[in-house]
Amino acid sequence: MPSGYEAGPVARLKNWARSIKTEVVALYLAARDPRVPWYAKAVAAAVAAYALSPIDLIPDFIPVLGYLDDLILVPLGILLAVWLVPPALMAEFRVTAQDRAERPASKAGMWAIVALWLLAAILLLWIFWPQSGV
Repeated sequence: MPSGYEAGPVARLKNWARSIKTEVVALYLAARDPRVPWYAKAVAAAVAAYALSPIDLIPDFIPVLGYLDDLILVPLGILLAVWLVPPALMAEFRVTAQDRAERPASKAGMWAIVALWLLAAILLLWIFWPQSGV
């Protein structure tokens, strides 16, 4: 097989990953801009926080489900948020996002995911902890 055959899909995959990264940073910017409607800000902030968080809702080490959120939930969230942000503003945010060299880290998103995991653990302990005196 010619080596050029493999470069096409790999190049497309790299471009897709780069565009996802740009969209997430653009949504981060949209969530902080006063010209964006509140409902679009809320969705953009949630998507950006989740996508930029170093902690996933479903850890990647869980087979199949671990990458399901990265492959389905994040792109769907991006589509919804981009649809809600006015197109002229989104174009402006994309240009700014492409100019940024580094990705912002979302500590709020990280803490939200940590809180969800802690609540789930507490709920499971409460449900399955042996009850004495029953």
